[in-house]
Amino acid sequence: MERRPKSFYFLSAFFVLFLVFLYGPTLTIGILSFQGPGGGLTFPMRGVSLYWFRDLFEQQAVGDIWGSFRRSFVLGLMVMVTTVVVSVMGGLAFRKRFAGSTILFYLIVTSLVIPSILISLGVGLIWSQSGMPVHWSTSGFGSQLTWTLPFGLLIMFAVFNRFDRSYEEAARDLGASNWQVVRFVVLPIIAPSLIGVALFGFTLSYDEFARTLLTSGVHNTLPLEIFGMTTNVTTPVLFALGTLTTVFSLLVIAGFLLIAWQLRRRQNAKGSDAGKGLV
Repeated sequence: MERRPKSFYFLSAFFVLFLVFLYGPTLTIGILSFQGPGGGLTFPMRGVSLYWFRDLFEQQAVGDIWGSFRRSFVLGLMVMVTTVVVSVMGGLAFRKRFAGSTILFYLIVTSLVIPSILISLGVGLIWSQSGMPVHWSTSGFGSQLTWTLPFGLLIMFAVFNRFDRSYEEAARDLGASNWQVVRFVVLPIIAPSLIGVALFGFTLSYDEFARTLLTSGVHNTLPLEIFGMTTNVTTPVLFALGTLTTVFSLLVIAGFLLIAWQLRRRQNAKGSDAGKGLV
Protein backbone atom coordinates (compact mmCIF):
# COMPACT_ATOMS: atom_id res chain seq x y z
CA MET A 1 0.00 0.00 0.00
CA GLU A 2 1.30 3.42 -0.96
CA ARG A 3 2.26 5.59 2.02
CA ARG A 4 0.83 9.06 2.24
CA PRO A 5 3.30 11.96 2.19
CA LYS A 6 4.04 13.81 5.40
CA SER A 7 2.31 16.88 4.00
CA PHE A 8 -0.99 14.96 4.13
CA TYR A 9 -0.78 14.49 7.90
CA PHE A 10 0.37 18.05 8.43
CA LEU A 11 -2.51 19.49 6.40
CA SER A 12 -4.99 17.12 8.07
CA ALA A 13 -3.87 18.27 11.52
CA PHE A 14 -4.10 21.88 10.39
CA PHE A 15 -7.64 21.26 9.12
CA VAL A 16 -8.69 19.67 12.42
CA LEU A 17 -7.29 22.66 14.32
CA PHE A 18 -9.22 24.96 12.00
CA LEU A 19 -12.47 23.10 12.74
CA VAL A 20 -11.79 23.33 16.49
CA PHE A 21 -11.14 27.06 16.14
CA LEU A 22 -14.29 27.50 14.04
CA TYR A 23 -16.77 25.46 16.07
CA GLY A 24 -15.07 25.28 19.47
CA PRO A 25 -16.63 28.50 20.84
CA THR A 26 -20.12 27.42 19.80
CA LEU A 27 -19.67 23.98 21.38
CA THR A 28 -18.30 25.58 24.56
CA ILE A 29 -21.34 27.85 24.86
CA GLY A 30 -23.63 24.88 24.23
CA ILE A 31 -21.97 22.84 26.99
CA LEU A 32 -21.98 25.67 29.55
CA SER A 33 -25.66 26.40 28.90
CA PHE A 34 -26.57 23.07 30.56
CA GLN A 35 -25.13 23.98 33.97
CA GLY A 36 -26.98 23.67 37.23
CA PRO A 37 -28.59 26.58 39.14
CA GLY A 38 -25.26 27.51 40.73
CA GLY A 39 -23.37 27.58 37.44
CA GLY A 40 -21.22 30.46 36.24
CA LEU A 41 -19.80 31.71 32.96
CA THR A 42 -16.66 29.57 33.01
CA PHE A 43 -15.54 26.03 33.63
CA PRO A 44 -15.69 23.88 35.70
CA MET A 45 -19.39 23.14 35.36
CA ARG A 46 -21.52 23.04 38.48
CA GLY A 47 -24.07 20.36 37.81
CA VAL A 48 -26.07 19.53 34.70
CA SER A 49 -29.65 20.70 34.18
CA LEU A 50 -32.06 22.67 31.98
CA TYR A 51 -32.40 25.38 34.62
CA TRP A 52 -31.08 28.24 32.49
CA PHE A 53 -33.30 27.34 29.55
CA ARG A 54 -36.32 27.56 31.85
CA ASP A 55 -35.01 30.84 33.21
CA LEU A 56 -34.66 32.14 29.65
CA PHE A 57 -38.39 31.83 29.07
CA GLU A 58 -39.15 34.09 32.04
CA GLN A 59 -39.55 37.55 30.54
CA GLN A 60 -38.25 39.39 33.59
CA ALA A 61 -34.98 37.49 33.43
CA VAL A 62 -33.94 38.61 29.98
CA GLY A 63 -35.77 41.85 29.26
CA ASP A 64 -37.12 42.24 25.72
CA ILE A 65 -35.43 39.19 24.26
CA TRP A 66 -38.55 37.73 22.66
CA GLY A 67 -39.63 41.08 21.26
CA SER A 68 -36.18 41.52 19.73
CA PHE A 69 -36.38 38.01 18.29
CA ARG A 70 -39.70 38.80 16.60
CA ARG A 71 -38.28 42.02 15.18
CA SER A 72 -35.21 40.24 13.81
CA PHE A 73 -37.39 37.51 12.32
CA VAL A 74 -39.75 39.94 10.60
CA LEU A 75 -36.85 42.10 9.42
CA GLY A 76 -35.10 39.01 8.07
CA LEU A 77 -38.19 38.05 6.06
CA MET A 78 -38.50 41.59 4.68
CA VAL A 79 -34.85 41.66 3.65
CA MET A 80 -35.06 38.14 2.20
CA VAL A 81 -38.04 38.87 -0.05
CA THR A 82 -36.63 42.19 -1.22
CA THR A 83 -33.20 40.69 -1.90
CA VAL A 84 -34.67 37.86 -3.98
CA VAL A 85 -36.91 40.13 -6.06
CA VAL A 86 -34.32 42.85 -6.70
CA SER A 87 -31.55 40.30 -7.38
CA VAL A 88 -33.62 38.53 -10.03
CA MET A 89 -34.59 41.83 -11.64
CA GLY A 90 -30.97 43.01 -11.56
CA GLY A 91 -29.70 39.72 -12.96
CA LEU A 92 -32.17 39.95 -15.86
CA ALA A 93 -31.23 43.57 -16.49
CA PHE A 94 -27.48 42.88 -16.59
CA ARG A 95 -27.87 40.17 -19.21
CA LYS A 96 -27.53 42.93 -21.80
CA ARG A 97 -24.96 45.68 -21.78
CA PHE A 98 -26.31 49.17 -21.19
CA ALA A 99 -24.82 52.60 -20.62
CA GLY A 100 -23.23 52.80 -17.18
CA SER A 101 -23.57 49.07 -16.42
CA THR A 102 -19.89 48.72 -15.48
CA ILE A 103 -19.98 51.71 -13.13
CA LEU A 104 -23.21 50.46 -11.59
CA PHE A 105 -21.67 47.02 -11.01
CA TYR A 106 -18.69 48.46 -9.15
CA LEU A 107 -20.97 50.71 -7.11
CA ILE A 108 -22.90 47.61 -6.05
CA VAL A 109 -19.74 45.76 -5.02
CA THR A 110 -18.31 48.82 -3.24
CA SER A 111 -20.92 48.60 -0.48
CA LEU A 112 -19.34 45.29 0.59
CA VAL A 113 -15.96 46.87 1.34
CA ILE A 114 -17.19 50.03 3.08
CA PRO A 115 -16.99 49.56 6.89
CA SER A 116 -20.40 48.49 8.17
CA ILE A 117 -20.43 51.01 11.00
CA LEU A 118 -20.03 53.83 8.47
CA ILE A 119 -23.02 52.53 6.51
CA SER A 120 -25.03 52.46 9.72
CA LEU A 121 -23.94 55.97 10.65
CA GLY A 122 -24.68 57.35 7.18
CA VAL A 123 -28.14 55.79 6.89
CA GLY A 124 -29.03 56.90 10.41
CA LEU A 125 -27.97 60.47 9.63
CA ILE A 126 -29.96 60.53 6.39
CA TRP A 127 -33.10 59.41 8.19
CA SER A 128 -32.72 61.76 11.15
CA GLN A 129 -31.76 64.80 9.05
CA SER A 130 -34.70 64.17 6.73
CA GLY A 131 -37.09 64.28 9.67
CA MET A 132 -38.01 60.61 9.35
CA PRO A 133 -38.07 58.42 12.47
CA VAL A 134 -35.13 56.03 12.82
CA HIS A 135 -36.72 52.60 13.10
CA TRP A 136 -35.66 49.00 12.52
CA SER A 137 -38.32 48.52 9.82
CA THR A 138 -37.28 51.57 7.78
CA SER A 139 -33.71 52.79 8.27
CA GLY A 140 -32.63 49.40 9.64
CA PHE A 141 -34.22 47.70 6.67
CA GLY A 142 -32.44 50.01 4.23
CA SER A 143 -29.02 49.64 5.86
CA GLN A 144 -29.25 45.84 5.83
CA LEU A 145 -30.13 45.82 2.13
CA THR A 146 -26.75 47.45 1.43
CA TRP A 147 -25.27 44.21 2.83
CA THR A 148 -27.55 41.54 1.37
CA LEU A 149 -28.28 42.90 -2.10
CA PRO A 150 -24.68 42.74 -3.39
CA PHE A 151 -24.46 39.06 -2.42
CA GLY A 152 -27.77 38.30 -4.10
CA LEU A 153 -26.85 40.20 -7.25
CA LEU A 154 -23.45 38.52 -7.53
CA ILE A 155 -25.12 35.12 -7.30
CA MET A 156 -27.65 36.06 -9.98
CA PHE A 157 -24.93 37.43 -12.23
CA ALA A 158 -23.14 34.08 -12.02
CA VAL A 159 -26.37 32.15 -12.63
CA PHE A 160 -27.42 34.12 -15.70
CA ASN A 161 -23.87 34.14 -17.04
CA ARG A 162 -24.14 30.38 -17.65
CA PHE A 163 -27.87 30.32 -18.40
CA ASP A 164 -28.71 28.58 -21.69
CA ARG A 165 -30.91 31.00 -23.64
CA SER A 166 -32.02 28.31 -26.06
CA TYR A 167 -34.76 27.38 -23.56
CA GLU A 168 -36.18 30.89 -23.80
CA GLU A 169 -35.92 30.91 -27.58
CA ALA A 170 -37.76 27.59 -27.77
CA ALA A 171 -40.55 28.94 -25.57
CA ARG A 172 -40.91 32.06 -27.72
CA ASP A 173 -41.02 29.93 -30.86
CA LEU A 174 -43.98 28.12 -29.30
CA GLY A 175 -45.78 31.45 -28.81
CA ALA A 176 -44.94 32.26 -25.18
CA SER A 177 -44.95 35.91 -24.12
CA ASN A 178 -42.01 37.49 -22.28
CA TRP A 179 -43.82 37.12 -18.96
CA GLN A 180 -44.64 33.47 -19.67
CA VAL A 181 -40.99 32.82 -20.54
CA VAL A 182 -39.88 34.28 -17.22
CA ARG A 183 -42.58 32.54 -15.20
CA PHE A 184 -42.60 29.07 -16.76
CA VAL A 185 -39.03 28.75 -18.05
CA VAL A 186 -36.53 31.06 -16.34
CA LEU A 187 -37.81 30.98 -12.76
CA PRO A 188 -38.19 27.16 -12.52
CA ILE A 189 -34.65 26.68 -13.83
CA ILE A 190 -33.05 29.18 -11.44
CA ALA A 191 -35.26 28.19 -8.48
CA PRO A 192 -32.45 26.42 -6.54
CA SER A 193 -30.29 29.54 -6.88
CA LEU A 194 -33.18 31.66 -5.62
CA ILE A 195 -33.26 29.47 -2.52
CA GLY A 196 -29.57 30.27 -2.01
CA VAL A 197 -30.21 34.01 -2.41
CA ALA A 198 -33.09 33.80 0.06
CA LEU A 199 -30.90 31.96 2.56
CA PHE A 200 -28.20 34.59 2.21
CA GLY A 201 -30.72 37.40 2.64
CA PHE A 202 -32.36 35.99 5.76
CA THR A 203 -29.26 34.78 7.59
CA LEU A 204 -27.19 37.89 6.85
CA SER A 205 -30.03 40.06 8.12
CA TYR A 206 -30.87 37.90 11.14
CA ASP A 207 -27.40 38.19 12.69
CA GLU A 208 -26.38 41.63 11.39
CA PHE A 209 -25.09 43.90 14.17
CA ALA A 210 -22.98 46.79 12.87
CA ARG A 211 -25.35 48.03 10.15
CA THR A 212 -28.28 47.90 12.58
CA LEU A 213 -26.53 49.51 15.54
CA LEU A 214 -27.35 53.12 14.62
CA THR A 215 -30.44 52.48 12.50
CA SER A 216 -32.76 50.40 14.69
CA GLY A 217 -34.10 53.27 16.78
CA VAL A 218 -35.33 52.59 20.30
CA HIS A 219 -36.20 48.94 19.65
CA ASN A 220 -33.38 46.42 19.53
CA THR A 221 -33.04 43.53 17.13
CA LEU A 222 -31.80 40.21 18.51
CA PRO A 223 -28.05 40.83 17.94
CA LEU A 224 -28.29 44.23 19.64
CA GLU A 225 -30.25 42.75 22.54
CA ILE A 226 -27.67 40.01 23.03
CA PHE A 227 -24.89 42.59 22.97
CA GLY A 228 -26.72 44.58 25.64
CA MET A 229 -27.10 41.45 27.75
CA THR A 230 -23.32 40.92 27.81
CA THR A 231 -22.97 44.06 29.92
CA ASN A 232 -25.48 43.15 32.64
CA VAL A 233 -26.15 39.38 32.52
CA THR A 234 -23.62 37.31 34.47
CA THR A 235 -25.35 33.92 34.43
CA PRO A 236 -25.45 31.02 31.91
CA VAL A 237 -28.86 32.28 30.71
CA LEU A 238 -26.82 34.11 28.09
CA PHE A 239 -25.34 30.79 26.96
CA ALA A 240 -28.79 29.22 26.85
CA LEU A 241 -29.91 32.01 24.55
CA GLY A 242 -26.87 31.47 22.35
CA THR A 243 -27.59 27.74 22.13
CA LEU A 244 -31.22 28.30 21.15
CA THR A 245 -30.37 30.91 18.51
CA THR A 246 -27.74 28.56 17.06
CA VAL A 247 -30.26 25.72 16.88
CA PHE A 248 -32.77 28.08 15.26
CA SER A 249 -30.20 29.14 12.65
CA LEU A 250 -29.37 25.52 11.85
CA LEU A 251 -33.08 24.72 11.48
CA VAL A 252 -33.50 27.65 9.08
CA ILE A 253 -30.56 26.44 6.97
CA ALA A 254 -31.91 22.88 7.02
CA GLY A 255 -35.32 24.15 5.92
CA PHE A 256 -33.87 26.03 2.96
CA LEU A 257 -31.78 23.02 1.96
CA LEU A 258 -34.86 20.79 2.15
CA ILE A 259 -36.78 23.16 -0.12
CA ALA A 260 -33.89 23.23 -2.60
CA TRP A 261 -33.72 19.41 -2.55
CA GLN A 262 -37.45 19.12 -3.18
CA LEU A 263 -37.24 21.55 -6.11
CA ARG A 264 -34.33 19.64 -7.63
CA ARG A 265 -36.15 16.34 -7.14
CA ARG A 266 -39.29 17.73 -8.80
CA GLN A 267 -37.28 19.03 -11.76
CA ASN A 268 -35.56 15.67 -12.20
CA ALA A 269 -38.93 13.92 -12.06
CA LYS A 270 -40.35 16.22 -14.74
CA GLY A 271 -37.28 15.67 -16.89
CA SER A 272 -37.58 11.88 -16.65
CA ASP A 273 -41.31 12.02 -17.44
CA ALA A 274 -40.59 14.17 -20.49
CA GLY A 275 -37.94 11.71 -21.61
CA LYS A 276 -40.34 8.79 -21.29
CA GLY A 277 -42.88 10.67 -23.37
CA LEU A 278 -40.40 11.01 -26.22
CA VAL A 279 -39.64 7.31 -26.30
